[in-house]
Amino acid sequence: MMSCLFCEVPESEIIIDHDLCFARWDKFPVSPGHLLVIPRRHYASVFDATDEEFAAMWEVIGQVKQLIDKEYKPDGYNIGVNVGQAGGQSVFHMHMHIIPRYKGDVENPKGGVRGVIPFKQKY
Repeated sequence: MMSCLFCEVPESEIIIDHDLCFARWDKFPVSPGHLLVIPRRHYASVFDATDEEFAAMWEVIGQVKQLIDKEYKPDGYNIGVNVGQAGGQSVFHMHMHIIPRYKGDVENPKGGVRGVIPFKQKY
């Protein structure tokens, strides 16, 4: 069995801590300020989160937004979760991406997360 990247994160990498989840900077950020919110309990899919875990993750997302707003001053955000290999998931410990967006970071941001299937992004 392969070890899990998110089951044993060093305390020094944790930006915001909660009993049920934590936030850390993404090691391969797509934009300045890209963070991950990760549940402490190991499960692969967001659909396996308990109501308490959902609430905790959204609480932490609110805290990381304040941090990112202060440090990076983004113009917008994308929040995303990859579920299953077909959905792009490569680390099978559920985690949420909080991705700050900046004016001009892409030619036309209309459609946002719809861009996961590029030819369907524009509508």
